[in-house]
Amino acid sequence: MQEEVAISVDEEFREMVDERRIRKLVQSVLKAEGVTPPYQVGVVFTDSDTVRELNRDYRGLDEATDVLAFHMLPAKEDDQVFAHPPDGITRPGEVVISCPTAEEQAREQGHSAERELTLLVIHGVLHLLGYDHEDPEEEAGMRAREKQHLERSLS
Repeated sequence: MQEEVAISVDEEFREMVDERRIRKLVQSVLKAEGVTPPYQVGVVFTDSDTVRELNRDYRGLDEATDVLAFHMLPAKEDDQVFAHPPDGITRPGEVVISCPTAEEQAREQGHSAERELTLLVIHGVLHLLGYDHEDPEEEAGMRAREKQHLERSLS
């Protein structure tokens, strides 16, 4: 059984990120969403410029954002044509989080940076698993799942 959660934290944000807690959070969300080992997921904590460049290069949006999710799983409607890797390891993808944006949003919302990072990790992992918020119905479903995972992680 392999539950690999690779975490990369830019040096300037090391004090802000509890890697052990983030790893457990990702594992908890994946388990609750029915993803069973073996799997590999990446979570990157970086600066706003890096996230903006990634957003521009991969999404065509030259603007800052808080979290990006680069999913490698097929869209739900394409499941039947997706070729699973021969090693049997599920690779949902990688979540990239802007630590300065997380700090700013935490101040605006009146809660801790730790809580904001928790929410962004949950949000990103749900995106990796096919959740979205493009229309009101999708957004309501995704927000409900986020809330459930957040409550579970804080208890």
